[in-house]
Amino acid sequence: MPDNPVPLATVEQMSQGPFGDLIRSFSPQAASDLMVEATRACETESGRRLAPFTAHVESHRCDGVDPDEYTDAANLPMDLQGTLGKSYASALGVSTLVRHAWLNEYAPLYPEYWAYTNVTVQIIRSYGGGEMLGPAQFDGPEPDSGHLWYHLGRFIPMGSLARITYGGGYIPAPADLARACKYMAASIAATELDPLRAQHGHDPGALEAKALGFLTPYTRS
Repeated sequence: MPDNPVPLATVEQMSQGPFGDLIRSFSPQAASDLMVEATRACETESGRRLAPFTAHVESHRCDGVDPDEYTDAANLPMDLQGTLGKSYASALGVSTLVRHAWLNEYAPLYPEYWAYTNVTVQIIRSYGGGEMLGPAQFDGPEPDSGHLWYHLGRFIPMGSLARITYGGGYIPAPADLARACKYMAASIAATELDPLRAQHGHDPGALEAKALGFLTPYTRS
């Protein structure tokens, strides 16, 4: 399958600025490939998915939750759906159910530009059986944290496997990420066009360092 993400910066953006001289000899396809490569380089350096993506799959072991959220306390307010779920758990000898999940990919900055799409969760229980959950069975994910909150009444015992499929990414890319992508593309182009480096003053190492500087706030710690 070809790697063809939506780039963080377009060929047009690259061409309109001072880096346009670096790609003026590139064919349209080569210039497009350059921006894709620079986008992936930015994601690799930051350890995050940044450009829009689809059908990303993660697997998580379902761990326990705060006991205040799901206990045997008689005075804990609970709707009918939650009561039925709790009774089902008790009937099967399960004392703790899971309500939370945190996706690996979320917006470290500017969550207003981040969008999740087509989120589904496959629950695989350790002793057999499972369940497919759609958006009606959970809230979220939240763009600023990746937090997904299963509704009360879902039967998800501790130790179950959650296989989560989703899309996400910045739409559009924040301006500093677009700038980082252009610097990264310029570094790649200047490396390939070594004879032009001295003529035009584009140092690949310095350009990459500039890109990494813009990526620092987005880098996974």
